[in-house]
Amino acid sequence: MKNPPRNVPIYSRFMANRKQSKALVRKHIFPVRLSDIELDLLRIKSLDAGMSASELMRRNTLMRPLPKRLSKISLQTYWELGQIGNNLNQLVKATNTAIKVGRTLPADPELLRELLELLHQCRRDIASDDIEDEDSEEEESDDDWEAD
Repeated sequence: MKNPPRNVPIYSRFMANRKQSKALVRKHIFPVRLSDIELDLLRIKSLDAGMSASELMRRNTLMRPLPKRLSKISLQTYWELGQIGNNLNQLVKATNTAIKVGRTLPADPELLRELLELLHQCRRDIASDDIEDEDSEEEESDDDWEAD
């Protein structure tokens, strides 16, 4: 293609014509299960984009970068914070029960709300952080700390 149209994506400008290479002939079928709603959405999106559903699926799966993985430490921290959150929720329930029956509160309700919000924010931050690769985890291992 000496002068491809300008609205053609750049990656397709450099691909060989399918007739030129047998390797580019699409002969494999990869089945995907979709719900009725997902299938309708796929059809609507492909119509809006002006391309077939197959082409839309190929472009979305093959041309987009994969999300980066979280480190093992981040995943373990996320899980541990969830366990702490479970314990805090039990304390919140005990505090609410004590309020209802007029007993001494085991914890300050406002402080518990603040702790839970902070914990949820920490988990959101961990879940949204991306890492370059797992090698960076090994490099940072010198700075690891241990709880008492």
